[in-house]
Amino acid sequence: MHISRPRSVLLAGAVAVTLSATALPAAFAAPSSTAVISEVYGGGGNSGATLTRDFVELANAGSAAYDLSGFSVQYLPGTPSAGSLWQVSALTGSVAPGGRYLVAEAAGTGGTVALPTPDATGTVAMSATSGTIALVSGTTPLTCKTAADCAADTRIVDLVGYGSAVVREGSGPATGTSATASVSRGTSLADTDDNAADLTAGATTPVNTAGETSGGSGPGDPGNPTEPGPVRIHDIQGTTRVSPLDGQSVTGVPGVVTAVRTSGSRGFWIQDAAPDADARTGEGVFVYTGSAAPAVAVGDAVLVSGKVDEYYPSATTQSITEITAPRVTVLSSGNALPAPVVLDAASVPGAYVPSAGGGSIDALPLDPATYALDRYESLEGTRVEIADTRVTGATTAYGEVWVTVKPNENPTLRGGTLYSSYTDQNTGRIKVMSLDTTRPFPVANVGDVLSGTTTGVLDYDSFGGYNLQATELGTLTDHHLRREVTRKQKGKELAVATYNVENLDALDEQAKFDTLAQGVAVNLSSPDIVSLEEIQDDNGAVSDGTVGSEATLKRFTDAIVAAGGPQYAWRYIAPEDGKDGGEPGGNIRNVFLFNPERVDFVDRPGGDATTAVTAVDIRKGVTLSASPGRINPTSDAWDDSRKPLVGEFRFHGKPVFVIGNHFASKGGDQPLHGRYQEPTRSSETKRVKQAAEVNTFVKSLLAADKSARVIALGDLNDFAFSPTVQKLASDGALKPLITTLPRNEQYSYVYEGNSQTLDHILTSPGVCRFDYDVVHINAEFADQASDHDPQIVRVDVNAAVHGDH
Repeated sequence: MHISRPRSVLLAGAVAVTLSATALPAAFAAPSSTAVISEVYGGGGNSGATLTRDFVELANAGSAAYDLSGFSVQYLPGTPSAGSLWQVSALTGSVAPGGRYLVAEAAGTGGTVALPTPDATGTVAMSATSGTIALVSGTTPLTCKTAADCAADTRIVDLVGYGSAVVREGSGPATGTSATASVSRGTSLADTDDNAADLTAGATTPVNTAGETSGGSGPGDPGNPTEPGPVRIHDIQGTTRVSPLDGQSVTGVPGVVTAVRTSGSRGFWIQDAAPDADARTGEGVFVYTGSAAPAVAVGDAVLVSGKVDEYYPSATTQSITEITAPRVTVLSSGNALPAPVVLDAASVPGAYVPSAGGGSIDALPLDPATYALDRYESLEGTRVEIADTRVTGATTAYGEVWVTVKPNENPTLRGGTLYSSYTDQNTGRIKVMSLDTTRPFPVANVGDVLSGTTTGVLDYDSFGGYNLQATELGTLTDHHLRREVTRKQKGKELAVATYNVENLDALDEQAKFDTLAQGVAVNLSSPDIVSLEEIQDDNGAVSDGTVGSEATLKRFTDAIVAAGGPQYAWRYIAPEDGKDGGEPGGNIRNVFLFNPERVDFVDRPGGDATTAVTAVDIRKGVTLSASPGRINPTSDAWDDSRKPLVGEFRFHGKPVFVIGNHFASKGGDQPLHGRYQEPTRSSETKRVKQAAEVNTFVKSLLAADKSARVIALGDLNDFAFSPTVQKLASDGALKPLITTLPRNEQYSYVYEGNSQTLDHILTSPGVCRFDYDVVHINAEFADQASDHDPQIVRVDVNAAVHGDH
């Protein structure tokens, strides 16, 4: 099993390391951060060899082409004598991002298989059993003959000693080379500057900048067969999530090309036209060509040779079974494609995924009749078809949209799919993307329908799991979703809202300010108090010590006036520089806006970034020690996180305490669709501690005045059913208002096709008469000013409360 290359950049099937187009060579005294020699073979042309020449393979995992002009590959015998010299092979040209570069060396009299076309050619007769290869910036021969001396030569970008080589990196050379075996870093591509640990012996797999490979020696020589080999795609896919042939070479795997991907992670899918009878074993597989454009067309009947690899997009996701470093023989073209498998409510099970008690599900036998993720896994790489699917997640900036194949699965009032429990996952969700880059992707909102049939291949990625790579898209039916406008508060009602404005700072474009302001002035009908999350300092991500937000808030409040709203005043406590998390340099914080024509803010000095606000018991109720203030800001619950902002307001002479929150994010949690089931929610621990701090503070207010009107609100980054919200509401201190809505309206955020709630408003028992609303203006729409919907509560502060002062 291999934890393979990240796909944030294009990588080849055996890429070694990132090469920077402007990087300078570094001594191998520290692991190379630029270039790594990925494979070395000195047995070419020897007796018993398959390949006719020696070779050295380089790689580029960077995001820009790397110019090798003026570089060289140099060879030294394994046990150099006084007269031994480094032999130089000059390099020219460049290697594309994600590509490899092949240097052919001397040919022998043995072997039957030629290397793929080399990118550079030398004449060095390398030893099959012992030697040293160096990648050098320059073509002047090296002079060092010990590991220590070579480590001091800054021209050496990377060095590999194999066999019994004296000059090597680390504790010992890489061993195991022979006439039939090279040493390579494999798919892990480790570089710890220890050749013995980083490189292992195995079958040769030379690849050039065009992505061509001649396969190599040993069992399963890919070669260039014209007849199918013994392995079929269902043998590769196997009956679990991990191929039983992972890491092995395969020869002449037959299939029909069903789809081609020419950008991003390049390659193509093939499918066996003669499937077996086992529903667990998939009949499709992705052939990864790296930086090379696939040289096949849909409908080609092909034989594919290469190496089987389980590619993990990240450490916690499931894997994608692939054939890498492929050599392809096209037997014929224009063949009919296998009929697509229909995915619908009847064919996708109701249970989501088997449990492994928190461990990996990789080795569990697939049960596609019982679990939705097993069903999808059994179809990985296979042609599938969906029809008339409801959109549950709007089109993203990356050209993808979430739909459901189960129209009756937990529908929301406005067309989404509600996420309501850790144990009741929505099994019909699937992400749709398009392989046709020549046509615009449909711009869809939640509740629209992708009408007709959409056909493509089933794939997997880290951003949502299983997805349909469409070759034919259905037609978008617009259901004309409209942004909501809440009612205006009555004269006796105090309207309090929460809105995450998504990293707003004074350097943002005016259009963002205007759209957010429209949401406050029009859609929220100008609340009396707006608790904002994600207000940054005035220069945003610039890290120069700036912590104030005056310019940001002036632009925002001016835009609200321009949109027809009131002239809001504001209060906040500036954080210590770099102490509140969020975007580096942004100094994110919570802010109160309030309409001074409707509500009074009680200013009481003493609040700052590190001083804890407390409840002060007075004869007629309770006040704050400082207003605005922060809740226990030095507690480790708030380390590198936003601190709650507390303010004391008066409306119609009645005190109201508002607590603006922005709890720690869900970053680091394992994905719902991942390899570990049930997934660990590691970030939850911190949020529960934060909720406990807020709950303790609220109870201190209620201890002084049990009828105190407290409104706690904001982006809690957790669900109504989560331990976080349960802790926040514990002992009856607060009530989450989201649970007072009809079930199909309990959401304010859409993630991976799930309508869910991260934002909340909670009230104390002293708030006995209220009207609560989630105002849907962002989360369900492709064009959005924020990814959160705001919420509002209208409170009758004069409603009778037992013990009211």
